[in-house]
Amino acid sequence: MDIYEAIKGRRDVRSYFKPDPIPHEVLSKILLAAHLAPSVGYSQPWTFIIIKDPNIKRKVKDEVERQRTGYRELLDEKRRALFDTIKIEGIMEAPINLAVTADCSRFGPHVLGRITMPETCQYSVVLAIENLWLAARAENVGVGWVSFLDKEKVKGLLEIPRDIDLVAYLTMGYVTSFPERPELEQRGWNSRLPLSEIVFQDAWGKRPDPDLIRILNETKLE
Repeated sequence: MDIYEAIKGRRDVRSYFKPDPIPHEVLSKILLAAHLAPSVGYSQPWTFIIIKDPNIKRKVKDEVERQRTGYRELLDEKRRALFDTIKIEGIMEAPINLAVTADCSRFGPHVLGRITMPETCQYSVVLAIENLWLAARAENVGVGWVSFLDKEKVKGLLEIPRDIDLVAYLTMGYVTSFPERPELEQRGWNSRLPLSEIVFQDAWGKRPDPDLIRILNETKLE
């Protein structure tokens, strides 16, 4: 699978996990791909916590359900009915859960390139997560990002130190299939914006030249 195939076929998976374990050799390759991500000042601030204990997974799932209930109350009746049909996590179904953290104190307080933009510590970790996601797709391993949670509660469950930031809680496993389109798009929650609407030139809101707009509208990843 080339890089464009992996990008086009990557999905946020929640509903298709199989119980089959991920072999150590495959998991190691996926984690190494994440570890090869670029990072500000070569600070490599990421750490990966592999979670297999069903008791821990259950406690995280309980927290997710609590947050789901709170979010549901914010929606109007029509949106709520649609939300009720959407599965937001596969914590118990996925053989592996993975917490990805950022240690912004690694290599000291004066990391090259981070003084004026300290948030690049977390940005670096997100780059590692994208590497992980694409490598997982190339290995036919599904990944889901669980964001309905209170980070501090999950940090407590995983005994993560106070000064370490929890950036992502992921679910990972082999899947029965990868949907042709993102699940939220399939269910009518949202649709992908046209590329030509989100590309400006030289200044915010300034449209590119017409020839580029035409090509932006025509470009496909085959």
